[in-house]
Amino acid sequence: MSFFISDAMAQAAPAQQADPIMSFLPLIILFVIFYFLLIRPQQKKAKEHKQMVETIKKGDEIVTQGGIVGKVTDVSEGFLTCEIADKVEVKVQSHAISTVLPKGTIKTI
Repeated sequence: MSFFISDAMAQAAPAQQADPIMSFLPLIILFVIFYFLLIRPQQKKAKEHKQMVETIKKGDEIVTQGGIVGKVTDVSEGFLTCEIADKVEVKVQSHAISTVLPKGTIKTI
């Protein structure tokens, strides 16, 4: 069996064990970087969107995620009714609203 492992290598001193905290340190640093660069901004954006959706009321002008611009005519639990043209109303899920426009943005509806 000496042709696989030389006798000098077999008699060498055992290698020192690495500190367990030092071996997990790169993983911990990577998690902290991901938290501050990816997770935290996404949670902040979701919180702002939720707050915006909760404050929508009748008469607000909105843009949906599909790009439809309209004026809110009715607000119910989870849904909004929007007038997108004269006598044309669509029902939209409230979480599909991307932006609330300033008053007067839509001139003719």
